[in-house]
Amino acid sequence: MTNYNLALEFESFLETGIELSSAQVDRAVELSDRLLDSERQWQTYLNALALFGFETWLAERDDSLVIDDANCSVMQPSYANYIDGVFNLTVGEYKICLLTNGVVFDEAIAIDRAVIDLPEYASHFYVLVNVVEEQAEVSIERFISYEEIIRRKQTVNLTADADWTYQIPWVWFNTPPDDLLLCLRCLSPSVIPIPATTTAADNILSQLEPLIPRLQSGAALQEVLNWSQAAPILSNPELLDWLYELQTTQPTPRTALAGLRDRLNTAVAEVTQSAINVKSWLSNELDELAQNLAWTLLPAPALAPSGLRDLQVVSRETPAEEFEAIITQLRDSGEEIPETARGACQDFNLANHELRLFAVTWEIEETPGTPEWTLLLVLGAKPNNYLPQGLKLELAEGDTVLDDRLVAEDTADSYIYIQAIGELEEQFSVRVILTDGTTFTFPSFAFN
Repeated sequence: MTNYNLALEFESFLETGIELSSAQVDRAVELSDRLLDSERQWQTYLNALALFGFETWLAERDDSLVIDDANCSVMQPSYANYIDGVFNLTVGEYKICLLTNGVVFDEAIAIDRAVIDLPEYASHFYVLVNVVEEQAEVSIERFISYEEIIRRKQTVNLTADADWTYQIPWVWFNTPPDDLLLCLRCLSPSVIPIPATTTAADNILSQLEPLIPRLQSGAALQEVLNWSQAAPILSNPELLDWLYELQTTQPTPRTALAGLRDRLNTAVAEVTQSAINVKSWLSNELDELAQNLAWTLLPAPALAPSGLRDLQVVSRETPAEEFEAIITQLRDSGEEIPETARGACQDFNLANHELRLFAVTWEIEETPGTPEWTLLLVLGAKPNNYLPQGLKLELAEGDTVLDDRLVAEDTADSYIYIQAIGELEEQFSVRVILTDGTTFTFPSFAFN
């Protein structure tokens, strides 16, 4: 590891400190040595010390809590080289992100926006860990929940700096660490909802191809890409691995481009190879994939006239109330939606637009011997948000686009909706696409 000479005076954390073993320090050095430059090496070294200190702290206080660091960012150089923070760390069913602070108590903590804004890395809890490197000692300070950090960020309209970090006030971390133990023992992760992770890196090949030489040079991503270009790369392990290999093995541009194509094909396949079984919704159940992706099963909508002819802004007190109002208006507009229909919804982020997709399904048995099923999709924005103009909702079967709907530039649509009917063995895929090509791809929907 690079040798650092820091002229700082350190003080022990005394009773609150956790002493690290020489083996833990050596392991932190080993992990940091895999990084490309000295700054990333140093930060990864501190992050590793924070991780080992947190694991020790947790084991000393409750050895029944199961911690899993196998996929943690500290263990993966392709993560640690581009995104700061200790993420992809789980304790039981909770996702934890550790934020390493130095020995100086600053008024603001710089947090990589990726661990907040990208659904793949959003965590239930963000824990502040102070590190005294010279004494191999850490202290678990305070924490904040994802829900609270998002609420505060929106309240003060906090924006990211040019280096893709948020300056989070230290006072936001106002909950003592012992309360974290209580949450991990007693709460359900569903109490603190975090966004689902179904983003696929579509339409990025043409953007990255001319930038390969600059990316290969080791220039900071912020110098080569804007955030909307970088987000699909940072969100996807396959593309992060490609970027890491690009900078460490220095392949020819032709080889690098071929590798990028392979990685993109793998990334898209991973999203689309699994399907959500919507037939289980009719039995009031969510399959495992839908549960993992944070879909919410909604009550069957009641049959009641609304008097409205178009899809308007409706009550958004809860997704269930919003869903019932939407279905009522669709029925009033002539859509035949039977009482047996069931739906679910999922919240997701697309380039800082907070959106909500409702999916409704039922079986059709009008033709004897050839039953069919239908998928009705309604796309709207989460409360206090809007559908951006030019956004497209696209529905396909395999590689064939069946239909799409666009938010027109001269309107302020509250919702757009689309429907497909197919035989029981058919599957449908759904994409939401912005005007700049930024895409959110859902897993396929099946009825089996």
